[in-house]
Amino acid sequence: MESQLTILLPVAAVWLAAGVVADGLPRLRNTRTLRRRTGWLLVLALTGMALTAAVLGAGLLSAGTAPADRAAAGLTLAAGPALVATVCSVRRIRRLWAGAGAFASAPATPAPHGLRAAAAHPLVGLPLQVTALATVPALIAAAGTDLGADPGVTGPAITVGALAVVAIGVRHALRHNRFAERARPAAAPSTRTAGALHV
Repeated sequence: MESQLTILLPVAAVWLAAGVVADGLPRLRNTRTLRRRTGWLLVLALTGMALTAAVLGAGLLSAGTAPADRAAAGLTLAAGPALVATVCSVRRIRRLWAGAGAFASAPATPAPHGLRAAAAHPLVGLPLQVTALATVPALIAAAGTDLGADPGVTGPAITVGALAVVAIGVRHALRHNRFAERARPAAAPSTRTAGALHV
């Protein structure tokens, strides 16, 4: 049981760190800081994906009830969000990192609202945070508590998890919309001169 927890703890810690870093990106006001944190986030996301794939691969290759098998079984819930993070989040994080790098010659430049809106996009932080949330049941099971054993606990746990995912998604969407509205250019005033109103 302890060895299973030893395998799962680094995976959960990396995904949790990635979720925390992604959540703080839109609050950064300096372009150099935004680029540095985006680089950290890219490394954390790639590390989390590599660790998750390694644990799942070890579970497929080993037979029986080895710790790697139990750890891989616990991470099956996190495999879906980790795949979404691989396909969607990493590409957006790389583009955000490159966009912030365009301001490298002027490191004190405030981060424009367009970059902050891109950092607040739901597909940047949401898959990472959902993956971190999906590792929690595996950690609880590795610690010795089986949530699926008692039907009276399984239902509320699934409901709480689903509500947490919805709340995180709504929060990301609202924040992204706020920054996107600020990034839009102001509407140009009409060039037509006001004339007499003919009825």
